[in-house]
Amino acid sequence: MQEFSVKKSVLDFRTREAYKMLRTNIEFSGGNNKVIFITSTTPSEGKSTVSFELAMSFAQNGMKTLLIDADTRKSVMKNRWRKGKIKYGLTHYLSGKNELTDVISVSDEPNFCMIFAGPVPPNPSELVGNDRFAELIESARETFDMIIVDTPPIGSVIDAAVISKFCDGGILVVGAGEISYKFARKAKEQLDLVGCKILGCVLNKVDMAGNSYYGRYYGKYYGKYYGKYGEES
Repeated sequence: MQEFSVKKSVLDFRTREAYKMLRTNIEFSGGNNKVIFITSTTPSEGKSTVSFELAMSFAQNGMKTLLIDADTRKSVMKNRWRKGKIKYGLTHYLSGKNELTDVISVSDEPNFCMIFAGPVPPNPSELVGNDRFAELIESARETFDMIIVDTPPIGSVIDAAVISKFCDGGILVVGAGEISYKFARKAKEQLDLVGCKILGCVLNKVDMAGNSYYGRYYGKYYGKYYGKYGEES
């Protein structure tokens, strides 16, 4: 297996709490929800960040966690490691060039492993829909407590809908003020068409300072709490 060092994020108190709350909500959504895919309507809504931080939250809670970067068209996960040579990725496995043990990368964070995307393939949708992806998920179920799959935006390409058939549920990430209600609803309808179980939605990029409701509740309360206890949280 490959090894790498995680580039750790610097999160404030309320952001860490938000990911803990998301993790807890998933845990209480049902014991069978072990493989979760994350998608968004459009690029740049923050789905890859949510995928990474959610996976880290599960790992930090003592669960052996695998994060699969299935956004093979335009991956940003390479920015998540600080050092270590990642030679093989998901597309190497799906194309039959390497085995699963070759493409799993073990991090220096306890309980946290990743499969990076690998080189951009000429046929992304066909690759993630083949039997080897199904075999990957089934093998991962036997080894890991939680599997998070970062997928391309459902409003741009069909990959997320294809991947969803191998997962127990999905989460739609919506960037606050970045897309219309109709566009988000259309994305949900696309997932409904393939029988995907949607666990919920993450409202991302909320301006706490500028938003009167969130600013009053989270900004004031958590601001004081973080100021006093944040460094030890």
